Amino acid sequence: MSSSAHSNTSEKKNHSVAVNDDDHSVVSNSSSNNSTFEPYRLSIKQVAKRLETSITDGLTYAQAEEKLKIYGANSLGDGEKISYTKIFAHQVFNAMILVLIISMIIALAIKDWISGGVIGFVVFINISVGFIQEYKAEKTMGSLRSLSSPTARVTRNGDDTTIPAEEVVPGDLVHIKVGDTVPADIRLFDSMNLETDEALLTGESLPVAKDHTETYSDYSQPIPVGDRLNLAYSSSVVSKGRGSGIVIGTGLETQIGNIASSLRGNSGLIRKVDKSNNRKPKKREYGQAFFGTLKDIIGNVLGINVGTPLQRKLAWLAIFLFWVAVVFAIVVMASQKFNVNKEVAIYAICVALSMIPSALIVVLTITMAVGAQVMVQKHVIVRKLDSLEALGGINDICSDKTGTLTQGKMIAKKVWLPSIGTLNVENSDEPFNPTVGDVRFSKFSPKYIRDTDEEIDFNAPIPDNPKPQNFHNWLMTATLANIATINQSKDEDSGELVWKAHGDATEIAIQVFTTRLNYGRESLEHNFDHLNEFPFDSSIKRMSAIYRSKESGDVQIYSKGAVERLLGCCTHWYGHDDESDDLYDNQKPLPLTEDIKELIEGNMTALSSQGLRVLAFATRKVEDESSIDLNNREEVERDLIFQGLIGIYDPPRIETAGSVKACHNAGINVHMLTGDHPGTAKAIAQEVGILPHNLYHYSDEVVKVMVMTANEFDALSDDEIDQLPVLPLVIARCAPQTKVRMIDALHRRDKFCAMTGDGVNDSPSLKKADVGIAMGLNGSDVAKDASDIVLTDDNFASILNAVEEGRRMSANIQKFVLQLLAENVAQALYLMIGLAFIDDSGFSVFPLSPVEVLWILVVTSCFPAMGLGREKASEDILEQPPNNEIFTWEVIIDMLAYGFWMAVCCLLTFTIIVFGNGDGYLGIDCNSTRSSAHTCDLVFKGRSASFANMTWCALILAWECIHPYNSLFQMRQDTDNPWWKQTAIDLYGNQFLFWSVIGGFVSVFPVVYIPVINTKVFLHKPIGYEWGVAVGFTILFLLGSEAWKWAKRIYRRKTAVKKASNPEYELERNDPFQKYASFSRSNTMDKTDFLV
Repeated sequence: MSSSAHSNTSEKKNHSVAVNDDDHSVVSNSSSNNSTFEPYRLSIKQVAKRLETSITDGLTYAQAEEKLKIYGANSLGDGEKISYTKIFAHQVFNAMILVLIISMIIALAIKDWISGGVIGFVVFINISVGFIQEYKAEKTMGSLRSLSSPTARVTRNGDDTTIPAEEVVPGDLVHIKVGDTVPADIRLFDSMNLETDEALLTGESLPVAKDHTETYSDYSQPIPVGDRLNLAYSSSVVSKGRGSGIVIGTGLETQIGNIASSLRGNSGLIRKVDKSNNRKPKKREYGQAFFGTLKDIIGNVLGINVGTPLQRKLAWLAIFLFWVAVVFAIVVMASQKFNVNKEVAIYAICVALSMIPSALIVVLTITMAVGAQVMVQKHVIVRKLDSLEALGGINDICSDKTGTLTQGKMIAKKVWLPSIGTLNVENSDEPFNPTVGDVRFSKFSPKYIRDTDEEIDFNAPIPDNPKPQNFHNWLMTATLANIATINQSKDEDSGELVWKAHGDATEIAIQVFTTRLNYGRESLEHNFDHLNEFPFDSSIKRMSAIYRSKESGDVQIYSKGAVERLLGCCTHWYGHDDESDDLYDNQKPLPLTEDIKELIEGNMTALSSQGLRVLAFATRKVEDESSIDLNNREEVERDLIFQGLIGIYDPPRIETAGSVKACHNAGINVHMLTGDHPGTAKAIAQEVGILPHNLYHYSDEVVKVMVMTANEFDALSDDEIDQLPVLPLVIARCAPQTKVRMIDALHRRDKFCAMTGDGVNDSPSLKKADVGIAMGLNGSDVAKDASDIVLTDDNFASILNAVEEGRRMSANIQKFVLQLLAENVAQALYLMIGLAFIDDSGFSVFPLSPVEVLWILVVTSCFPAMGLGREKASEDILEQPPNNEIFTWEVIIDMLAYGFWMAVCCLLTFTIIVFGNGDGYLGIDCNSTRSSAHTCDLVFKGRSASFANMTWCALILAWECIHPYNSLFQMRQDTDNPWWKQTAIDLYGNQFLFWSVIGGFVSVFPVVYIPVINTKVFLHKPIGYEWGVAVGFTILFLLGSEAWKWAKRIYRRKTAVKKASNPEYELERNDPFQKYASFSRSNTMDKTDFLV
């Protein structure tokens, strides 16, 4: 055993004697006096007995093995296990696939093997691609899931050893130190200055000081999770000190595991009858539960009550089109007087399929899969493919502050030293690096600078030649009343020297500042003897250190803490006068009166209003060491001399302000939901652009709506929240339930919202939001499990990449939906009108054969639609308002217009060949594979030409759908190239679409000319002059489409002129805070009734 390990073991043994006089061996199991195991209420001895362990030697290896079998691995679940059945069912049981499967079954039932095979191929491709992509997404996410603490230091059989955290079991003795992640919930039995960061669990941004001696034995007094100071929780990080404890819970039995369990257990389809509190349900409640469950299951299978809005709409569309297809099939059979032979049945199926966009599901899935792969390169992992599409419709983002909008690292920004002035740190964006940034000086106080009408700049260098004595004294207090360390060490990867820090983030920030001025703790402490230290106590919010100078022998007390708490220990200060220099570097202490305390608190307010966390410093020289008990905190921390204030802030990420502005330009509102103080939250929100900088332009009522505390927001009922003119942009002191209520309030206003977060406390709102976005680097496993999207770089700016990709996908989905459905409309109209062509036997002659219909549906629709799904984002996509509406009135009207015109062109092609140039003879039995090519000569030629015409029109339509308004020959307005050159560049830019269209054009010729296949399968034949007719009406379709777009552009220009009549329109449209200003100007009394 190493000497350090031996030392730690000796400490534990000495402590165990004091706490547990005679229990040095494994104790037999016994029950507590209370039936519920609440270890924070029990003594160390009781906890050890309950868990059959020893405080000195820990568990034996045999015990640990047995407990591992009983309690299982210390994890939040098996992240590697993927349910293939669930993924497959998710792909099969949705409305569009079910419609395709039904069509395939019918086709095979009537022994149309070609038609059934083609439909089956589409179903197979769709399910296969969807299965593979969802499996990849789950596997990628599974690789991210890991326990927060990969290893743990435990004592087993009296030996200290390091084991994988998954092997930790209840009863293990675990030892933690600064920087460790607590591997499980533990009951502390030893600690020294121990503080843990429980932000992931409770949302509390400040570390929690632990006390192993506490025992909450009063069962009548409930103790909240965050106040159980004798416990350390799984996934929390040790920010100061060290400790040892007995493991009381692992895996899902920890506090973090309880949240994970509750999140996973809320998604069942079975509606349960309420039997809580021995309640006896009524009989009708069982019936309601049964039929409600049945409704939920059917809705889930058909996809009408799950997924994103687009998916639900597509599910309803599939159901609607299915019944339309059934009606059309009945019309086909009725037109033949229900004399249904095999050919009529096949044609009825094809007419029905013409109403089903068979390529839609597979194209949608592939488009999303490609988008998800692109996102990986942009630091975004998509757990669910549909969530990426949903981001395109996001109009509100609710974001946590710490670690998401900010770096989660503290920087000392301002220092006020009475009798000296104010120091300001500029150009510092590396929290651990004391060599980056400049320190500037002003002789005025922060309060004076804030209140004066004059413009005061920090343009003077710091007073350093000579250095004022009070400045030197404060620097000594700041660096010695501090146990954080910073140092340079070589990076293992790059080999370069990098700055690293250990300790509490606040103390690190102070230590970096003092090191910047060559007062680093490590460079000074060798000149002093460290006599005693009183660690930071959360109840009194201050800490003190006592040092003796080796050179002079003087004993000095150095203290720091919360301003109001430390001022209570001070009796003097050195004075300050903003109007004169009479008190500059005054060395004579002056009485600290109540007026002076108000002045100091005013300066504290001036600093905190800038988003800074403010601490105070004080000192005292011990004149007679024998007259004071240096172990008595009350004696030490009194009669202090106030020295100054420091303002520390958690800097926003450099790219956050730009990202927030881009969100506003994209029509997305950003809300900050944070646990910080309202003043700090407000200042940071203004700094990053969530709040306007000029709040004085808005009424007090509006500002109160913009910024609320959780208590104010939670005090409102749902109705009162709904009556607020606008929802708050900032909610401070936010609790998890507050975040959920905010999401609910947005939903009641028909908002589609995203929630970003990294902590466990964010998980319920991540689950509740339409799109949950978790952090991959610093996020908890529970948060990732609750999310839809994970940012691998924890960067708020990466959300813009996801939004841009989501909008690109939404726009492209709209494009290929228009192309597919317009083609379906054209085919349906053409085939239904074609029923009017009656041959001599009394049966309708089909203007397109069933295989021709399927060929157009699958080959010339699927690949061009995939190409449209790969279109690049337009340059102004992030300047457009959010839109999760695919089926807009514009799309519907375009669909009908393009479909009608395509059907007209195809009908004219068939009619001119058969009735114009031909004699109108429709032959006999030309719908059958047994038909004679000679007898059906005109029909076969008409089919060939109309088949070519519809194929080419559908392919041209794919190009026309690239832009909803601009001409195909001028899709980019700002170009210096000739129209023909720019058109070639634009069309060739999307090579998948380009070659899909070209390939579709060329594929017509072999289908028409290959012997046997043309006359026996496709039921058409080679043609001559008819090619000219097909080409002519294809050009006519192109001209008609261009005319339609021209008309749309004229309409848009007229609409734009009407909007331009309001000169403030553009300004108001681009001002994210305009609605608040409008409310301020309205100044209506009825609205202010709802403000708090």
